Amino acid sequence: MKADVLKNLDNCKLTIEAVAKANALSTRQAQRLFASEGTTFSEFVLDQRLLLARRLLLHEEGAGRKVSDIAYTVGFNDLSYFHRAFRRKFGVAPVEMQMELGRRH
Repeated sequence: MKADVLKNLDNCKLTIEAVAKANALSTRQAQRLFASEGTTFSEFVLDQRLLLARRLLLHEEGAGRKVSDIAYTVGFNDLSYFHRAFRRKFGVAPVEMQMELGRRH
């Protein structure tokens, strides 16, 4: 299931129902599997999207990309939510992290 999620992070309409169905599970079975690892489907998707966004922001090729482009690329369709979630997870705004890359080069 996690591999399916990772392959489809860019899909802003990714649902547990779709992932469960693709893995021949019921939605409830899929929820239980995530719960057994101490997380939920939504938390896992959010975490993976934020980690991917951070990788893109810190990659040299990401230096010239708009933060909004990166947010949409990793599956966010609400920029303010992306900014809040990113700051909550990493302690800095996405643009600050991207600027840090510029200072190192």
